[in-house]
Amino acid sequence: MTTLAPPPAPVQQDGPRHRVAPPAGGGLAARTRSLFTGAPEDPRWARPALWAVLVLATALYAWNLSSVTGNTFYNAAVYSGTKSWKAFFFGALDSGSFITVDKPPFALWVMGLSARVLGYGTWQLALPMVAVGVGSVALLYRMVKRDFGPVAGTIAALALALTPITVALTRDTNPDPVLVFLMLLGAATLMKAVRTGRLMPLVWSGVAIGFAFNTKMMQAYVVLPAFFLVYLWAARGGLGRRIRNLAVGTVALVVSSAWWMVVVDLIPASSRPYIGGSTDNTVWDLVIGYNGFGRIFGASASTGSQGNGASFGGDAGLYRMFNDIMGGQISWLIPFALVALTGGLVLRGRAPRTDAKRAALMLWGGWFVLHYLTFALAEGTFHPYYVTAMAPGIAALAGIGAVMLYRAFVEGSAAKWSWVLPVAIAGSTVWAVVLLQRVSGSGTLYTVAEVVAGVAGVAAVIGLLVGRFTKRQRLMGVAALAAVVALLAGPAAYSVSAATASTNGTNPTAGPSTGGGMGGGGGAGGGQRPSGSAPSGTGTGTGTGQPAGQPPSGSTSSSEAGTSRTSGGGDMGGDTQVSSEMITYLKKNQDGATWLVAVATDQTASSVILESGQPVISMGGWSGSDDAMTLAKLKSLVKSGKLHYIVVADSGQGSSTGSEIATWVKKNGTAVTDYSGLYRLDASDVG
Repeated sequence: MTTLAPPPAPVQQDGPRHRVAPPAGGGLAARTRSLFTGAPEDPRWARPALWAVLVLATALYAWNLSSVTGNTFYNAAVYSGTKSWKAFFFGALDSGSFITVDKPPFALWVMGLSARVLGYGTWQLALPMVAVGVGSVALLYRMVKRDFGPVAGTIAALALALTPITVALTRDTNPDPVLVFLMLLGAATLMKAVRTGRLMPLVWSGVAIGFAFNTKMMQAYVVLPAFFLVYLWAARGGLGRRIRNLAVGTVALVVSSAWWMVVVDLIPASSRPYIGGSTDNTVWDLVIGYNGFGRIFGASASTGSQGNGASFGGDAGLYRMFNDIMGGQISWLIPFALVALTGGLVLRGRAPRTDAKRAALMLWGGWFVLHYLTFALAEGTFHPYYVTAMAPGIAALAGIGAVMLYRAFVEGSAAKWSWVLPVAIAGSTVWAVVLLQRVSGSGTLYTVAEVVAGVAGVAAVIGLLVGRFTKRQRLMGVAALAAVVALLAGPAAYSVSAATASTNGTNPTAGPSTGGGMGGGGGAGGGQRPSGSAPSGTGTGTGTGQPAGQPPSGSTSSSEAGTSRTSGGGDMGGDTQVSSEMITYLKKNQDGATWLVAVATDQTASSVILESGQPVISMGGWSGSDDAMTLAKLKSLVKSGKLHYIVVADSGQGSSTGSEIATWVKKNGTAVTDYSGLYRLDASDVG
């Protein structure tokens, strides 16, 4: 039977808004061309705009990357992982695998593989973070564009790329950029499961969040209530099918989350490193305590290793995200996002249960609200850079709200909400000016941003109102662009500052100093920032173009900086410095020992590892309170010849174990008179 197909639509010759689809099966050349020009149904400007945003993000994240020091705590663990696959698997701080860092190792694996392929160096570690940061921007664009169009997607992508704390952190070696990317992957596959009703996308969503759990443990689960609610409410299919699929997806989540933890905890403690940050040498305790409830309610003896509840982002409370420390890092678009979330849900109020737009609003709104409440009210250790995980929710709501509120304003489709857009822009502009006023005098960049934000905001509001009354669509369009400039001028200034200034690897922030204080590596509490940043004297190439035995280009070892490392931990090494001269002495007299020296804390150990290129024992973990080293274990290491040197304090208060070790070392060891607190121990010293 012959059928007649409709004739092809004529191609307009006067600059059509959308391109005509190319013939099917256009070949590799056509597919490659579409990568740069976008889908046929997209406006011509859409794909070039996306590429412009991605180039901007890459420039901000990767500018002068070789000068980035990164977090020496994680850098040392990555370096150790390049020397030992055992240390690589466990995420050990030292290549001898005495103690692990206080996080699961997935982000360390990502950086470690880069270092194994490209050679160890600062940019080799930071490069994967830049890649996942730019990937997060692209993924957010794709997700928002799918439901709300290219304008919303472009605004969301730009807002995420210019989030100040995200720029600062992506130029670092903390694990959070990997965490955010995996959470976005989980969100993308979740929404695919919601739209199609199919099971496998939901399973992959659980797997993605499981890998995020193995990046930063319980923080990956903050979004789960929103994920569960969105799927149960909006997914296609009957309630029974949705519950069944969600149960299967939850199994995938549990398995992908727990496999590393289960494997590690099943290995006898004598055959693996001590689990840093735990109270009983198990990953489970680390999950529940130190990286779980200890973060929310404050660290205590029953909830993991002591972090002392240190907050580097101000006091806990609903206002925390707006205070002097946090405001410039994340709060710029929060007022607009709140209005957008409320308005968007109202405008989609009568949509069907499976409406994709409302489901997206629920997802991004839940993402934002859950993170906001978690970070604002957390009584435990809190660093400003944690809130980078909240940025995708804010950025997505900003893009979605801009389109939905603009459409309501232009069409007057919802009388109560048609005038909300200019009010939201005005309020957000005022808040941007307030934030920039807080740092007035900190530099011309912020003064210019303040003027631009204020002028553009006024122009946007006036242009919208005049355009509405005179029915001039083009004027309203220009006013909308001015609004984007007004709301992003401040974040852009902070982001440029973060991209061009040296960063604090342990507590990275953007913009002028606001008295937030120094953070601890790994987000584990206070302490002096380690100053070592690169292994030297290892006798191997660094992959940075430097001669063997030299620090990677752009890094600064403590010997070059003329600094020394101060350890904590009371009697096990508090108030004792490990100088570069001491490190030289230790390497000369190592005498075949596995570990160069034993020191009190991770801060000291990581610095010495990076400068010496040798394994170093951290006896007390990050804060010096871990029971990783016992007197019996120390005696065993000394007797077997695996350790000869230990640093203990001349005085101070420590744990009972630390005091016992210090007393025994001083009684049985030989003091190295040239270096205060350093003792030599040999097998003959063990009774």
